[in-house]
Amino acid sequence: MEIMDQLKKGTTTVGLICDGSVVLASEKRATMGSFIASKAAKKIYQVDERMGMTTAGIVGDAQALVRILSVEARLYKIRRQEPMTVKAMTTLLSNVLSGQRFFPYLVQLLVGGIDRNGAHIFSVDPFGGNTDEREIAATGSGSPIAYGVLEDRYSKDMTQEEGITLAIQALHSAMKRDSASGEEMEVIVITKEKYEEISEEKIKKLRSSFR
Repeated sequence: MEIMDQLKKGTTTVGLICDGSVVLASEKRATMGSFIASKAAKKIYQVDERMGMTTAGIVGDAQALVRILSVEARLYKIRRQEPMTVKAMTTLLSNVLSGQRFFPYLVQLLVGGIDRNGAHIFSVDPFGGNTDEREIAATGSGSPIAYGVLEDRYSKDMTQEEGITLAIQALHSAMKRDSASGEEMEVIVITKEKYEEISEEKIKKLRSSFR
């Protein structure tokens, strides 16, 4: 357990469902203890056409899982002539993680996307437990702060633009109080039509409206 604690990395990622779409967001600071190892770390990965995954934890472990899921998603599409559902993807991910419980991948993940059943967000722990979050979710060392904003401001009937703004506000608040979260932000919106990365200019404009 002491080794696990030493290896844990701080970060903040959030996900929410709004207006039939999924918003995933993360800051870009990567730390090694009290040292800021990177100011441009990528923490959101596209694993299928309409599916993304946010990562908190060991970077190498997260990237290995992204490679596994991306390949399996392509193989599934070739064999079945249809994309994997979000639930199927998280079940596969859970099986991979559960199979490594004695030498675990040190990660905490959010998988979000759109499939034939609608919009979904699942949180997945290092040992393969997965939870259908349904509305909002956050991971990483800054998640308690982010959850405070999400729980207070989230509404089931909010528009996509309101969802993007809320995700940025939750991250902004976490970054002000969590030393392991900082620098710039990455925000992804997934709809039935596309997987889209929000521009840095729009993110900066929305951030400037918060204290």
